[in-house]
Amino acid sequence: MLSLSQSAYIFLRQHGEETYPYECCGVLLGQFDNDGSKTVSRIARCGNTRADSPHNRYHIDPRELIRIQREGRERGEDIVGFYHSHPDHPAQWSTTDLAEAHWFGCSYVITSVEKGTAGITNSFELVGSDEAHKKFTDEKTEVS
Repeated sequence: MLSLSQSAYIFLRQHGEETYPYECCGVLLGQFDNDGSKTVSRIARCGNTRADSPHNRYHIDPRELIRIQREGRERGEDIVGFYHSHPDHPAQWSTTDLAEAHWFGCSYVITSVEKGTAGITNSFELVGSDEAHKKFTDEKTEVS
């Protein structure tokens, strides 16, 4: 399960609306709980550096990701997931999303943004033993 505050939930959805018709992206920071769930305490907005097709793909600059990870560790936070939007497409992972996901145990949150308005937001957890056997599973999201 992924737990996040109402303000964090609104923040990531607004990010998708602001970047429409391009995909937005960002990092979820927080804690891995003992029961296997994740609690988000902070969201880091990232720039989509994908130049060839930002309307249906995203890329986070590795230097930005390292900086976010380092700053999070200084605050006692881990990267617990990532988020991005799907402009005018369902909030369902794509084969590209799966191919480019590498953080096992993390959440991957997708918001559908239809004609500039955030719609459904879903979360998926990346599970598996290695790259050859990875898959996304539906993940319950708790907004409080």
